Amino acid sequence: MTRLISDELPVGSSSLVLCGITPYYIIAVYRPFLRVNFNHFQKKCYCGCFSNIFSYICYKSHFVHEMTYVELPHEKLYGLPFYLAMEEHIARVMPAQDYFFMWQVAPTVIFGRNQLLDTEVDTEFCKRNGIEFYRRKSGGGCVYADNGNIMLSYITPDTNVNFTFNRYMLMVEHALCKLGIEAKSTGRNDILIGGRKVSGNAFYHLPERSIVHGTMLYDTNLEYMTGATTPSQAKLKSKGVESVRQHVTTLKEHISLGIDEFKKYLRDALCGDTLVLTADDVAAIEGLAEFYTSPDFIQGCNPASAFSRSARIEGVGEVAVYIEVKEGMIRKMNLSGDFFIVGDIDAMLAGKLRGVPFERSAVEAAIAAVDCRNVILNLRNEELINLIFD
Repeated sequence: MTRLISDELPVGSSSLVLCGITPYYIIAVYRPFLRVNFNHFQKKCYCGCFSNIFSYICYKSHFVHEMTYVELPHEKLYGLPFYLAMEEHIARVMPAQDYFFMWQVAPTVIFGRNQLLDTEVDTEFCKRNGIEFYRRKSGGGCVYADNGNIMLSYITPDTNVNFTFNRYMLMVEHALCKLGIEAKSTGRNDILIGGRKVSGNAFYHLPERSIVHGTMLYDTNLEYMTGATTPSQAKLKSKGVESVRQHVTTLKEHISLGIDEFKKYLRDALCGDTLVLTADDVAAIEGLAEFYTSPDFIQGCNPASAFSRSARIEGVGEVAVYIEVKEGMIRKMNLSGDFFIVGDIDAMLAGKLRGVPFERSAVEAAIAAVDCRNVILNLRNEELINLIFD
């Protein structure tokens, strides 16, 4: 289902599209509406052919994807684990199409699959102020959410990381721009207004499905946000700021709509029909949510190691490597950080280094047949090697 909604592309996008620079991203947004053999044109665009043709088609079409909005059968509010489980349930059980829903929670910190709890969250501050904290299954960084922060969830059968992520980011950016906001998706996963972050997003895969979720900072308790999260100075420096407070803005500063009015606007802009979950769905989701409340999952693996190195890698994020070495041989390797996972770290990368001599040439040889970009988004083999040995 499609609907003509605009005579403009998102702010900052049209000039790039007209000169053919970003047709790949724009096609990702409009793919469901183009009655063409997509795989054929994907190959052509990749090698540079037809890029301007596709740019022109997308520029003239201006269609926005209408997703199915998912509602609960009642107005009850839940904790964060329930909504993460709701994404999973939709991805695993519902027919293959695009779904979207919004949710809000009491003050909560959500940190990424590969982050270390103790380095990302001030747990004592959280406990003193009644702030919950949970780990999610997606990569990316640590975020704070409360009732002033609208959480967005997008579930799709598309499994191509770049297409899925960029389609979602451009849809949200476009919706904001239609309100007269000069929003711009930038970096790996942020949407900015005036150079300050209003939305951060992350993704992960399930079999034949992708889940993208993120924040929309309508309003928030900045004191709680700055006290509960503890980003590294390297991360803040990469954003050109000295504090979390400098790095963010709220939607409330830029529009006159109330939070419920904005939610209605976004739903109408992105969705064309509604799916109401059943009581059986809710029971199944509550069962899935128990995993997210498990102390073992929340705590994660805080590796003990004789060797550790960390750095912020452009286009990848913060990466920390922990290696246990005995008698010159690697016994175990762990990676943590706010990077995005696109493959199985243990099976495809870390497992290949067990029993390998802790020497540059030996490690290079052990992962020579591995493309690290298929494990961690944008991470090149030489960057991992340099992190370990330089």
